[in-house]
Amino acid sequence: MKNRPQSLRIVPLIPTASMADIAFLLVIFFMLTTSFSQEKTNVELPQSLIRTEVARDSAIIAISADGILRFTDGERPAFTLGSAREVGPLTAEIVQWIPEKEFLIKADRLVRYELIDAVLEQLRLNGAKKIGLLTERQVPEGV
Repeated sequence: MKNRPQSLRIVPLIPTASMADIAFLLVIFFMLTTSFSQEKTNVELPQSLIRTEVARDSAIIAISADGILRFTDGERPAFTLGSAREVGPLTAEIVQWIPEKEFLIKADRLVRYELIDAVLEQLRLNGAKKIGLLTERQVPEGV
C-alpha cells in the first residue's frame, strides 16, 4: 500500500501586526479631540439674568467658599494661590504678552466681597482690561 502524500493543511491566520497601529491611531485621535477644562473648582455661582459669551482661553481666578484661590491662564491646569496678592504678578506677566486677555472671576456666592474686591484690585493694578464675573443663568419668572 502506498502512502499518499499528506495534503498541506491551511491554518487560518489573523494578521495582528496592524492591530497595534490601529490602537495607537485611536489613542492619538481621542487625545487630540478631547477638550479639557483647565479650571474645575466646584463653586455655587450667583445668578444673573444677563448672559454674555466669554473666550475659551480666558484666564480664570476661582475662589471657593472657604476662600481658597486657584488660578489658570486658560492654557495650563489651575494651581492654588496663597493670597489675592499673588494674582498681581501673574496678571502682569500675562498682560505683557497678551494685552487683550480676558480675566474671569469664578467666585462662590458665599465668598466675602472683600476677597473678590482684593482680586479685582490686583487685576486692575496690573493692567487687566477685560474682567468678568462668572454667574449662573437665572431663569426669569413666568417663562
